[in-house]
Amino acid sequence: MLDKLKKALGLDPNERALKRYSAVVEEINGLEPVVSALSDEELRKKGDEFRARLREGEDGNEILPEVFAVVREVSKRTTGLRHFDVQLMGGIALHEGKITEMKTGEGKTLVATLAVVLNAFSGRGVHVVTVNDYLARRDAEWMEPIYSFLGLSVGVIYAYMDQEERYSAYRADITYGTNSEFGFDYLRDNMAVAEEHLVQRGHSYCIVDEVDSILIDEARTPLIISGPSDDNVDMYTVSDRIARQLREGRDFEKDEKERNVAMTEAGIARCEELLKMPDLFSDAAHSDLAHRIVQALKAHVLFQRDVHYVVKDGEILIVDEFTGRLMVGRRYSDGLHQAIEAKEGVKVGRESQTLATITLQNYFRMYRKLAGMTGTAATEAEEFKEIYGLEVVTVPTNMPMIRADYPDVIYRTVGEKFAAVADEIQESYGAGCPVLVGTTSIESSERLSKLLKARKIPHQVLNAKHHEREAQIVAQAGHIGAVTVATNMAGRGTDIILGGNPEFLAKEELRKENVDPAQDRERYTSYLEKFREQCRKEREKVTDLGGLKIIGTERHEARRIDNQLRGRSGRQGDPGSSRFYLSLEDDLLRLFGSDRIQGLMEKLGMEEGESIEHPLLTKAIASAQKKVEEMHFDIRKQLLAYDNVMNRQREAVYAQRQQILGDGGMVDNAWEIIEGVIDDTIEKYFPEEGEADPARARSKLKAVFGPGLEPWTDGVDNIRDMLANASGLKEEIRKRFRDKVEALGEEEGGALLRFLILHTLDNGWKDHLLAMDELRRGIGLRAIGQKDPLLEYQFESYNLFQGMMERVRESIAELAFRVRVVSDQGDRLSERERRESREFVLPFARSGEEPAPRGEGTPQPVKKGPKVGRNDPCPCGSGKKYKHCCGANK
Repeated sequence: MLDKLKKALGLDPNERALKRYSAVVEEINGLEPVVSALSDEELRKKGDEFRARLREGEDGNEILPEVFAVVREVSKRTTGLRHFDVQLMGGIALHEGKITEMKTGEGKTLVATLAVVLNAFSGRGVHVVTVNDYLARRDAEWMEPIYSFLGLSVGVIYAYMDQEERYSAYRADITYGTNSEFGFDYLRDNMAVAEEHLVQRGHSYCIVDEVDSILIDEARTPLIISGPSDDNVDMYTVSDRIARQLREGRDFEKDEKERNVAMTEAGIARCEELLKMPDLFSDAAHSDLAHRIVQALKAHVLFQRDVHYVVKDGEILIVDEFTGRLMVGRRYSDGLHQAIEAKEGVKVGRESQTLATITLQNYFRMYRKLAGMTGTAATEAEEFKEIYGLEVVTVPTNMPMIRADYPDVIYRTVGEKFAAVADEIQESYGAGCPVLVGTTSIESSERLSKLLKARKIPHQVLNAKHHEREAQIVAQAGHIGAVTVATNMAGRGTDIILGGNPEFLAKEELRKENVDPAQDRERYTSYLEKFREQCRKEREKVTDLGGLKIIGTERHEARRIDNQLRGRSGRQGDPGSSRFYLSLEDDLLRLFGSDRIQGLMEKLGMEEGESIEHPLLTKAIASAQKKVEEMHFDIRKQLLAYDNVMNRQREAVYAQRQQILGDGGMVDNAWEIIEGVIDDTIEKYFPEEGEADPARARSKLKAVFGPGLEPWTDGVDNIRDMLANASGLKEEIRKRFRDKVEALGEEEGGALLRFLILHTLDNGWKDHLLAMDELRRGIGLRAIGQKDPLLEYQFESYNLFQGMMERVRESIAELAFRVRVVSDQGDRLSERERRESREFVLPFARSGEEPAPRGEGTPQPVKKGPKVGRNDPCPCGSGKKYKHCCGANK
């Protein structure tokens, strides 16, 4: 009611935005005759003209109409696609840093080119994020003719690519890739030990395709780079054995809504009896084993095979609950993955230790300007606004939407529901109407597949076990009589064209003949024409049959996922229909459904096989979904609130790393750290208020800087005398530091100090992340003492961070005075001599050594050879002096 009133009064922000965009679209359309008259060469020169105008200070908004008009014309000439007016509106919203909601089939890939080109002319780089590698490559190749025509370069990043290629891809004007690749590259850049190993070049402008999937669904899982820890994996086998002997209701309680388990008093006693450990859950020494038993219980009662994960080639692979795809390389954290491995009897991997981590929320909030596009964003508009500061603009369809969306049908049991779905599919198949069936798990899709096989109905199953072929399967789901079963609508990004997709059919035909379409264009064109005619005739028949029929076998927890499934039908004004089949045994209705729904169906006394259908029931189910969405929103907000604490610390550490990597004056930088350690020591042991502790001050200075500082510390027992001696103390330490640098050589010394600082900082940060994990794990218990866990976490983590940075600075100062480089002449001290001299021996490369090429890992340190004087004979054997030969360019 309120929304209707806003529209009537002209107060709806979406309507106001569209009205403003319409005026700009008219301006773009007015330029079309002029731009169309330009020759190819004149059109190409427009790219250079736009770059020059932006360099001279003109604003992107000022040149937007001209750029969009040029891009539309270039698209017509290179790809044969002309942007519709609604697509121009979508492009404007993307340029303004908003989310464009456009229905499936409205051409979002083409829409993106408008904002991408306009922002790429700035030269700062544009990132286009997709949900998988296939779409990143496809979209980049598909739109590349538009970009290259205007002189813009395109790169694609993907897993396991060569480092040199990755570096080049980021240097392109436009870079396509997945969210995880961009995020992990950021983390890897902040673990690099040399500036030349960095690949990214800042975060200027980003467009996220399927923005709801990436910024909402995947935001609950942080990106983590980890290394193996020293934990004993046998503990997981023991925990699994114990978990198998515990019984629900007696030993533990299960909370499916919160996805958690809680041990009862009887369960604790049972575990202690089985393991013969009387203080298992109360003694801190046994906390790791107690935690693993709880994780083993979760693995058994909350995580189902072929629903949450699959077992493939002796590995546990997580199934993405939103897309149905396998998440290769991802592992559950906190020992849960190991618990599932023990449950399934596969090799248990070692628990990992976090080396670097960031949430997707905080990664994408680094961009100066962020935009997104999807078919379903309006239901999450509040979250996009609150977390990312993104507004959602709903753009109308180019053709009117005529799909028929029928009310939900509810049965008593899952068995009755699937029987009814199979009946509906059989009827549609008999008539020749294509059907797309959406399931919420692999288990459901395989159950339905068995029913269809029993009825001899040919069909395609698309789930995490067959995701390699998803684009081909989805593309042909509009054929006459096609039956496609898809888990969580995997295959997003590929349009379902009624009658079939002629391009995919032509490529498939050539693939059977082992012919590359790119190499034999004539043959490809011949097949394309043949299949175009065939698909055109078939399209007419499918349209007469009512278009693509969508059948949902269960409501998802998020309304967006259901809307995505529905959105596969009715593209570009096509006919179509959709209906969801539910049962009272479905998780959503069982856990979150209104008691009224179940009470009403019991009162009706429904017989087996009978169903109930009413718009009010559909509304009640949507209300249940909204409750779950709000719950998940709270989870993501809490995750972000905790990560924001760490994010400030991460930004401080990473900023320091970037400064160190690009700093040419490492010797001065190192001295600042050393001087800071001296000041901190004086401040700590000679406080302005309170009693001084001169003995500990002397001990600390000796431990860090070595003996011989007694003239400035002996007999000093108050702050006044210490401050009087501070300058002399610093001068002595500074002299020792300069002597050390001179002994190493200015250039080699700077490189060595850079390595030491980075190595020490990274080790400190790694240990800090482990401490933060432990803190986060137990912080919730503070609520029992009427304390806010988040505030406690902020306070404790601040103290941890301050302590970590203090230890890092002290370690850097100590190592700077202990380090020495060994040469090829074997001037290696004995272990006893090294201990006495307090020196830390490190083989290291000369500054003149060639670094390893990108993609071949970090250069390995080599031993430093004897120093060659400029007037000495050159060691290369030429007979010339070193300064006239190999040392000429030194």
